[in-house]
Amino acid sequence: MPKSEDTAEPRAAAEPFMRHVDTLIHARWIAPMSGATRLLEQHTIAIADGEIVAVAPQDEAREAFTADDVVERPDHLLVPGFINTHTHAAMNLMRGIANDKPLMPWLTENIWPIEAAEMNREYVADGTDLAMAEMIRSGTTCFNDMYFFPDVVADRVDAAGLRATLGMIVIDFPTAWASEPAEYFDKGLALHDRVKAHPRINTAFAPHAPYTVSDGPLDKIRTYADELDVRIHMHIHETAGEVSDGLNQHGKRPLARLDELGLVNDNLMAVHMTQLTGAEIARCAARGVQVLHSPESNLKLASGLCPVQGLLDAGVNVALGTDSTASNNDLDMIGEMRTAAFIGKIAADDAAALSADTALAMATVNGAKALGIAETTGSIAIGKQADLAAIDLSALETRPLFDPIAALVYNTSREQVSDTWVAGQALMKARRLTTLDEADVMSRANAWGQHLARYA
Repeated sequence: MPKSEDTAEPRAAAEPFMRHVDTLIHARWIAPMSGATRLLEQHTIAIADGEIVAVAPQDEAREAFTADDVVERPDHLLVPGFINTHTHAAMNLMRGIANDKPLMPWLTENIWPIEAAEMNREYVADGTDLAMAEMIRSGTTCFNDMYFFPDVVADRVDAAGLRATLGMIVIDFPTAWASEPAEYFDKGLALHDRVKAHPRINTAFAPHAPYTVSDGPLDKIRTYADELDVRIHMHIHETAGEVSDGLNQHGKRPLARLDELGLVNDNLMAVHMTQLTGAEIARCAARGVQVLHSPESNLKLASGLCPVQGLLDAGVNVALGTDSTASNNDLDMIGEMRTAAFIGKIAADDAAALSADTALAMATVNGAKALGIAETTGSIAIGKQADLAAIDLSALETRPLFDPIAALVYNTSREQVSDTWVAGQALMKARRLTTLDEADVMSRANAWGQHLARYA
């Protein structure tokens, strides 16, 4: 019998036993961010019903699976989708509107007056769509948002297909969203009830900062957070001035005040944390506090340097976020990883501090841990949701290539992100957005730019 017929018979017999899945992604490299293996080469991810069902060598996967969508990425690094743990998404409409100012003048002279005059549901919807388009194009699959009209943000997230944790805002003064703390709570809890069964949307309490939320609402937040088992997302120790003002007003540093109110625990997601003593680092480690590091915003506002390596050495989980484009001025998690690694070395006075691998962990698995969703996302493993980003490393700017993870963190641009998936759905495929209309998003953003130009 001819050899071709010999080989044909076993394949025909094996075909009925091949498993059919939704998507197969064949990649040059995979960084799983779980288990003992740092980097897999020539492997495939199989996805069914939004879930990773296999991670296998390509030859084995091609024999074991068929799929509706087969994606070949021969020069790409596949990573867990980036998790941006601190955003104010709708503020994308204020990108660069007030540059070169420290935090409090920036807030009181520019940001808060613009929000008081202009913020409404349409503003939040259009700004959030602009932010999500930028995040998808940068490989971000999940964001942790703190902004007004979170019910609108929930609608936009649902339509775009991203994953998000949305803040139940609490602040002492009235805004377009609510007039007093009681109304903030009512609206926040209504949002929580509305999305609690949503597969991609969670909630967290989002008191703005110790200097804008008084003890009564903070005590109420602690009670509700314990009852609902949700995180608390808050700017804390962002500047030396905040700490000094806290001492003058309350006779104690803001973190100590929050501790006395029972808020310093493993539900607390503390943003910025540039002003920390050794004792405060130890307290955060002992209580399981999550620290959300936003290095580029801290640099632009001259807020200070978070002691990231010291926190990591103490056992604190540190994740990465961009803050808003009003203070950054982008939502680029690849750039944020690079900045975090570089200034982390300076802050620690150690070139070995905050390695490329650590920076990638902060942008992926550490973010999932911070948000309390590590069982769902943040790493590439069987049973996790298929939240993924593919980065093309074939460009001149990433050659020669000795270490794909180091190349990603130290010399890759976000324009090299080719594909972004959330729960197995391609939100961007070969640089083309699939769930957001890029031209429409741009048109609305440009209209707002013309409208807001009077404030620039």
